[in-house]
Amino acid sequence: MKIKIQFLFLFLITYSIQSQEKAVPVFKDGEAQIVEAFKNPKDWLRHDLWVETSFDTDGDGRLDRMHVDVSRPAQTESEGLKLPIVYISSPYFAGVAPDTEGAFWNVKHELGEKVADIVHPEVTRRGKRPIISNSHIKTWVPRGYIVVHSSSPGTGLSDGAPTVGGDNESLAPKAVIDWLNGRAKGFISREGSEEVKAFWSTGKVGMTGTSYNGTIPLAAATTGVEGLEAIIPIAPNTSYYHYYRSNGLVRSPGGYLGEDIDVLYDFIHSGKEENRARNNKVVRDTEMANGMDRASGDYNDFWAGRDYLNQMKPMKAALLMSHGFNDWNVMPEHSYRIYKKASEMGLQTQIFYHQNGHGGPPPMKMMNRWFTRYLHGVENNVENDAKAWIVRENDKKNEPTSYKDYPNPEAEAVTFYLNGGAPKVGGLSLNKSSSKAKETLVDNYSFSAETLAQAGYTNHRLLYVTPILKENIHISGLSSITIKAASSKAAVNLSVYLVSLPWNKDRIVKITDNIITRGWADLQNHKSLTESKPLKPGKFYKMTFDFQPDDQIIKKGQQIGLMIFSSDNNYTLLPEPGTELTVDLKGTTITIPIVGGKDAFKKAID
Repeated sequence: MKIKIQFLFLFLITYSIQSQEKAVPVFKDGEAQIVEAFKNPKDWLRHDLWVETSFDTDGDGRLDRMHVDVSRPAQTESEGLKLPIVYISSPYFAGVAPDTEGAFWNVKHELGEKVADIVHPEVTRRGKRPIISNSHIKTWVPRGYIVVHSSSPGTGLSDGAPTVGGDNESLAPKAVIDWLNGRAKGFISREGSEEVKAFWSTGKVGMTGTSYNGTIPLAAATTGVEGLEAIIPIAPNTSYYHYYRSNGLVRSPGGYLGEDIDVLYDFIHSGKEENRARNNKVVRDTEMANGMDRASGDYNDFWAGRDYLNQMKPMKAALLMSHGFNDWNVMPEHSYRIYKKASEMGLQTQIFYHQNGHGGPPPMKMMNRWFTRYLHGVENNVENDAKAWIVRENDKKNEPTSYKDYPNPEAEAVTFYLNGGAPKVGGLSLNKSSSKAKETLVDNYSFSAETLAQAGYTNHRLLYVTPILKENIHISGLSSITIKAASSKAAVNLSVYLVSLPWNKDRIVKITDNIITRGWADLQNHKSLTESKPLKPGKFYKMTFDFQPDDQIIKKGQQIGLMIFSSDNNYTLLPEPGTELTVDLKGTTITIPIVGGKDAFKKAID
């Protein structure tokens, strides 16, 4: 009986100790685990507030406040638990403009021609307080994080004006991070004076998001704000010039022919109705109208101010970047240029590339390890992982292949020369041609790039192909073209594609079939992106520019083809057909980054 009493006494003490243990994050194999005590959504605390910023962009005489929501485990209230934050900011949370006829720019006109203004739709705001968004909550709260959302300036219940890449879109998330670290004021109402503190925050913040929502983490990071430890931008727009222009050419994002920065402004402007007319006048109808310059397509101060590459010097956050090589909306150069610069700056960086289109985060394991290391401070050695992860053509998306870096360090630029064949198909060769041939194509937007690439005989494109590959070739990095060309008019579209032939004409094809990569340029900018000059008809100009980054294995039995044409009916302006573009073959070369270099290519065609 005495033994039973002692056992019962020990059991009660053990139970009492266990019941008093506080819930804390749990880690295994370097990753935050789902904690039972954090798992039930019914136990989460959800509330909203407004954070005061350092700017007034709606001109009402008071500092703009950003609408913020918070989702956190109950233990942050009941047990004094402090946790790091996963923060997502967006202009989309409160809704966007409806599809409206005339809201996109007319593209059927000559280059440089002024056309009628667009229609400006209004956004009907949606959403109920206190929830701004449910994104990411189920992923991160059970793993021991607090999830915070905010609507960007001039959207939802946030004050201010949308500027689409302006300074306030960097300073707004900075203010929220400052509040999470006790350096900025938060209020329980939009216009009230009662303050609220983030007493549950450790001050360690990570940001993530896709597309525009992926741009904002980078924007915040470029301020160098203390407490932003890590970001995971997914398919971010890192330069609005690179989104709406290409080497001096007015070039639309894929799927949105005729979109420009003012169209996007209208699309997201869901803020206070009474502020919209003033915002429209100041931002859209003045700053944007004067700066976007659809006539020349030149890079100017307006665009430079919306290029985050120019603002990276203060950045300290560890960067895990994600993008798709076949994203023709926000093209893969957007991630590559930032990843490259961050690496050069000595920041902790990794990049994840998949073979699909727009969006697509890294595998959860990668994201978890990144935030575990930099937000929880767990030494999981992620900084010594491979720097580049690429989903190969037939791999599962969550099983990427690791590489030392991107581009593949074993890739070397291989130069190819053009041998004539128009209007049929010419050749791409490692050997210089002694030919002084010039070949001419006639612009006609009625024919798509896909149609032109499959045509055996046409005067609407020039096509040059390698010998048939007898072994696979691995392309990794940026291909580049130097072209010497003349136009029959003062301005001409220039489009170049790398294609894999023969074209797969099956009803269902893989996204990696057929088109390898693409590029566009305006010959008027052959000397400078900031100053274009009309072409003298018949005069030859030389211009060098890059294709979009790629990492792809071209299978044996295929040929790599360079296709040169003019108007691209999915991306460029569409002038009246008939402009002639003449290419000097001897003055034109293309370099392709091939793993193993020239020797690998020679071996593949021998």
